[in-house]
Amino acid sequence: MIAGTVNGGHRVLHFFYHRLCTWTPYLILGLLLTGCQPEELPIQTDTEAPPDTRPNVLLVVVDDVGFSDLGFFGGEIPTPTLDGLAASGITLTNFHVAPTCSPTRSMLLSGVDSHQAGLGNMFEELAPNQKGQKGYEGYLHERVAPLPALFQEAGYQTFMSGKWHLGLADDQSPTQRGFDKAFALLEGGAGHFSDMQSLWQTEVGIRGKAKYREDGVMLDELPDSFEYSSQFYVDKLIEYLENAVIDKPGGSPFFAYLAFTAPHWPLQAPPAAIQRHKGNYDLGYEELARQRLARQIDLGILPPGTPLSPRPSDAPPWESLTAEQKALSARRMEIYAAMIDEVDRHLGRLVTYMTANKLLENTVVVFLSDNGAEGHSLDALFPEAVFPKAREWVLGTFDYDYDSLGSADSYVLYGPGWGWAATSAFRGYKAYVTQGGTRVPAFISFPKHLNSGVQRSDLLSVKDIAPTLLDLAGIPEPQGQFKGRPVVPISGESMVPLLQTATADPQEERPQRVLGYELFGKRSLRQGHWSAVEMYEPQGTGEWQLYDLDKDLAEQQDLATAHPDKLAELISLWQDYAAENNIVIPDWNSGY
Repeated sequence: MIAGTVNGGHRVLHFFYHRLCTWTPYLILGLLLTGCQPEELPIQTDTEAPPDTRPNVLLVVVDDVGFSDLGFFGGEIPTPTLDGLAASGITLTNFHVAPTCSPTRSMLLSGVDSHQAGLGNMFEELAPNQKGQKGYEGYLHERVAPLPALFQEAGYQTFMSGKWHLGLADDQSPTQRGFDKAFALLEGGAGHFSDMQSLWQTEVGIRGKAKYREDGVMLDELPDSFEYSSQFYVDKLIEYLENAVIDKPGGSPFFAYLAFTAPHWPLQAPPAAIQRHKGNYDLGYEELARQRLARQIDLGILPPGTPLSPRPSDAPPWESLTAEQKALSARRMEIYAAMIDEVDRHLGRLVTYMTANKLLENTVVVFLSDNGAEGHSLDALFPEAVFPKAREWVLGTFDYDYDSLGSADSYVLYGPGWGWAATSAFRGYKAYVTQGGTRVPAFISFPKHLNSGVQRSDLLSVKDIAPTLLDLAGIPEPQGQFKGRPVVPISGESMVPLLQTATADPQEERPQRVLGYELFGKRSLRQGHWSAVEMYEPQGTGEWQLYDLDKDLAEQQDLATAHPDKLAELISLWQDYAAENNIVIPDWNSGY
């Protein structure tokens, strides 16, 4: 669709052409009857274009939220805002992303594979043989047409608030990728309070500053109004809407990207929020895993009889922990729950604002997590053999006493036990190419044009978001060119036909979706219900394994020997995927 102002101009010209064709016979008849020149007719002067009725877009991403954390996906953490939005839309129960954050975000904002978009690996994890290679630049590359830029070119106002993680340099900032206004944390994470605590340091005792930009300008300090990350990101987006949309009614629609950093580590939350969850996790992660799995089965998110996946070997049985260990572990989970609670509470302020200003009713809302639950421990994240200085910094700089946990002076993760509870039907979590790392909670809501209150279990990809939003807005996909430069065609598929169908027809023969993945040298290929996986030890065997997900969601029963032909077919499909996307298998990895 051409931009609204151009469409409006076409409609005005069409109006005058239609009037001229209507008036002409009467003008000729009048001349013949009177034999004189007609009086000068009044000229239509109202050329104002009709209102632009194209939908607004609100794209919401949370960081490291697990498959069963949220209320509408079976979790016990109260998320009434998300639950309400999901109930008005379509819950996507088989939606897949990349195993970590920046590759997912590159696909979300481009509609192409991360290896094409410039994030074939996380910039922080690049192997020596990947540096300088096409597709491994570590930022959202010019070879793609960024989704916000496509909306911007179509006449939309474009805003962003939150985590970017798609480039640090000036020419890689959000405002250079299509956002009119943007407040962005450039890195993969940071402390959640106003001290700008960096996620990563290699010098012991140095508390370096995280990198933030506003409209392209680097910040030396955060505003006084920055009390907590989730609060401020919502405040900033409301400010953008107030200034550009509410104060200028009748203008063009907006594309808004709200990218929370919560609940990414370090786990931190306001004390009052943590207090609301005190005691909720004293029974431990094994009981939580069982309760969540049962609720997901009851909700129809998982099929009846889905078994609990095995507890990770690095998560000891809850009953084997001492009373002090249980208290510290439960406290970390309370903080994590508080972070999700705060995301929902502040998102609720945005929804209330948009509803009061009659914006929500014409807004497509898309929600997703950027990867599976973060189940790594600090020991796994900072192994001494790989990152000795970073390990010394994180263990020597912060306070790990019970009363300090969750404050700006603490730096904790919740560990593999709670990560498993969040993905209790699956194998692995963040950084795995199995379902625990890639299958995440998601929904899309637009009651005016899509179904409401339904679930879809179709195999879907984060690459599908871009073409879906373009489809709903009537914006054509770039056909190999954007702003005079060649770009990679979108490889995701629009979900609109699927989302306009109430339920899947059990008799319908749908083509088997094929999705390939690679990150940190770990590989997988999905073809319908079949999954081929190759991961290094201890996460895998170092050999390709084959799983039938219709019978084995947790990917525990290797069928490679029983079905060698099917495994060979999937390996061949993965090789095709690797060739199409110029994949470079790393010659080094940190073990993440």
